[in-house]
Amino acid sequence: MRRHLLESEDATRRARTISEAAIDKGGLETVVLDVSELLGIADLFVITSGANSRQIRTIVDELQQRVARDDGGKPRSVEGLEDLEWVLLDYGDVVVHVFSREARDFYALDRLWADAPRVDEALPATTNAGGAAG
Repeated sequence: MRRHLLESEDATRRARTISEAAIDKGGLETVVLDVSELLGIADLFVITSGANSRQIRTIVDELQQRVARDDGGKPRSVEGLEDLEWVLLDYGDVVVHVFSREARDFYALDRLWADAPRVDEALPATTNAGGAAG
């Protein structure tokens, strides 16, 4: 069942903030997927990758700072900061996955959730398929 329109707009705004932060810090292949019709616990997934553990940590730190600044939000939970292969941040309406390239290939969330529509309007105007936005 589709969530209330205002909640969906808030989720899209938050996903845009998150995707912009990831791309600004060199996040690779950043996508936003609308999982609201497929998964009852979130509206959107933001999936991105970092080239190494330092970059993954930088992406995670930046997106948390921007969300906190923009709407006061803090993740309900954060998992994966120990090994920095797959960091999951649960903001309730938006769940963020920041992967190493190897973990992203292995877990293949992009393929697992292939039926979820991409939310291209949530992405900044300059997206990146393989490197940092310029």
